[in-house]
Amino acid sequence: MTQKTWRVGVAGLGTVGGGLLQFLAARPDFAPAGDRAEVVAVSARSKSRPRTVDISGLEWFDDPVALASSPNVDLFVELVGGSDGPAKAAVEAALKLGKPVVTANKALIAEHGAELAALAEANNVPLLFEAAVMGGTPAVKMLREAMVGDDVVSVAGILNGTCNYILSEMEKTGRDFADVLREAQALGYAEADPTMDVGGFDAGHKITILAALAFGCAPNYEAAEIEGISEVELLDIKLAKDLGYRIKLIAGTSKTEGGVAVKVHPTLIPLEHPLAQAGGALNALFIEGTRIGRIFIQGPGAGAGPTAAAVAADIADVMTKAVRPVFQAPAGALKPFVAVDPAKSVGKAYLRIMVRDVPGAIAAISETLAECGVSIDAFLQKPVEGAGGVPIVLVTHATPESKLLDAISRIEKLQAVLERPRLLRVARS
Repeated sequence: MTQKTWRVGVAGLGTVGGGLLQFLAARPDFAPAGDRAEVVAVSARSKSRPRTVDISGLEWFDDPVALASSPNVDLFVELVGGSDGPAKAAVEAALKLGKPVVTANKALIAEHGAELAALAEANNVPLLFEAAVMGGTPAVKMLREAMVGDDVVSVAGILNGTCNYILSEMEKTGRDFADVLREAQALGYAEADPTMDVGGFDAGHKITILAALAFGCAPNYEAAEIEGISEVELLDIKLAKDLGYRIKLIAGTSKTEGGVAVKVHPTLIPLEHPLAQAGGALNALFIEGTRIGRIFIQGPGAGAGPTAAAVAADIADVMTKAVRPVFQAPAGALKPFVAVDPAKSVGKAYLRIMVRDVPGAIAAISETLAECGVSIDAFLQKPVEGAGGVPIVLVTHATPESKLLDAISRIEKLQAVLERPRLLRVARS
């Protein structure tokens, strides 16, 4: 069999790009097909920036679109990031020229995946993005390949290592959100502007991609319901633990009769649940199918080594000429992404209500909940020093969210209540 050398162009030489160049330089013949992958050209914001990898022998492009369009490049790797701008333009240029594309760009795929899939399939070339979700942990391949013989019911897990680290450290050390965030930034777990991570948007991009793969629908990031962790207080972490739960940022998607729900929320997870056991910067994911049941995967969701390994795995798929739709179905057959009305979602909830220590406060709250059709599963009243009031914590039975929000609005107006009640979701077992 004749061995082919694939000439690879890499746009973006940050942590992942540097890791990929080091790997391919050391193991150019890593793919099982017997072909070789050789980086011949690169592009980044600055040519002179100090790097851990030598690029002096590679062709340099200031413009990633020019790199993607170069006749000397057979396979284009996009590691620039961002949903629009140079990243999108470069990927489009490569696909239009019939070049395979490998990317780690979750924002690009979540926001423009359907149109890029159509472009890739029209030009009969692969568009692969294993590294966009969970780094080196194969969540994308699991859904796109391993689960095609099953009907996926739901996907849920921890998809952002920064948030998982912050919540884990808040619980472990008793420090507040702002303090732990500063530490995460110093350690390199969080960016100088951490909004994408702590706001839940990074996890939102990732679960949007997994929803498209799980249910054969066009990704629609705008339909995702997203809440980050910046409002999670140390008080809630402590009280949740007293009730037998741990708070995690959970990204989940499920298919219902009304459409596809895609959500990111701080969520109470039972302490014995595997997702509650995933600490630090780990990612973890449950995939549930009608035939296979539940599958659990866990691993590092970022970093040079794991993410570069995922990019390399996609390059190997290109070299082995594996042919699959970009998502679960061909681009022309992707179902409309019909979002579920959040007000119609049903689930258990955690309510923390700060009250003055006066007679009748609990009775007034209980009566209001009953009037709104919200029943109580668990109750905790535990004075906390320095809390500025007495926290009353309730875990409800499964309730439509519209009823919960109505109850919160009414409880907030009660004379004994000091502030708007805090709502957190509670995971099903």
